[in-house]
Amino acid sequence: MPTPRSKRAKLNAKEARIESTTRISPHLIRLRCHSDALIGAELPHTDHYIKLLFLPPEADYSWPFDLAQIRAEKPREMWPVTRTYTLRTIDPETGKMDIDFVLHGDHGLAAPWAAQASPGDVFAYLGPGGAWHPDQSYQHSVFIGDETSAPAIAHALEKLPPGMTSQVLIEVADQNAEFQLCDVEGVEVQWVHRHGAVAGTELSKAVRQLVVPDIRTTWFVHGVAEMIREVRRYLFVERELARDDVSISGYWRLGMTEDQWQSSKREFNAENEAEEERLRHER
Repeated sequence: MPTPRSKRAKLNAKEARIESTTRISPHLIRLRCHSDALIGAELPHTDHYIKLLFLPPEADYSWPFDLAQIRAEKPREMWPVTRTYTLRTIDPETGKMDIDFVLHGDHGLAAPWAAQASPGDVFAYLGPGGAWHPDQSYQHSVFIGDETSAPAIAHALEKLPPGMTSQVLIEVADQNAEFQLCDVEGVEVQWVHRHGAVAGTELSKAVRQLVVPDIRTTWFVHGVAEMIREVRRYLFVERELARDDVSISGYWRLGMTEDQWQSSKREFNAENEAEEERLRHER
């Protein structure tokens, strides 16, 4: 059966070429890439992301390929595997973008690939997607995240409306894992060190200790799902913040691949909302 045109558009894989690789911290590597498909694109947000496409080892095809056709004709185990990465920078005039990868040794799919990538390498991707950017109707902003959301946070800080102040909490392994975020006036950055603790634990504690000005504030909270659960309850139940003032979601979850997390994310969000509703009734 033919694939609907709208679905085919979403499955329109694009090509990018790596121009350079830079180690920006012991655990982070940045790939600067170029893609002709980005030139002239409308990219108004600061959380734009792409989905990299990795072929399964048994694939009987190579890039370039028609992703919609592959999904229509081949079994699921033969489809390319996607890994989502938020872009640190993206320039629709030049077609350049920077992608930061958290390195975990030989674990995972995208990180080992990025660690071995070289200028001239070509890869396929979907996107960009994205939905959030700083709203000038707010006076203050709070950004909470880890290494996975740091690119979107840094990009947003560079696009803050004039006069907007900001507080930033970013969790990393330790002091040696800190990296250059940005240099913007009116921004207060606090690094939260895990020191071996479970990801998100120390960050959740730091959020509760944060003193936020009593002015109209927008929140951007993204990172490990376990932290998201705790911070949601704090913001929506204990502080009773309006949902429209908060962009919050899990980028990843402990012990899960991206495929596992994405397939369970809807249920995770529904469970959180139900629990928050119960807690509100008990207050």
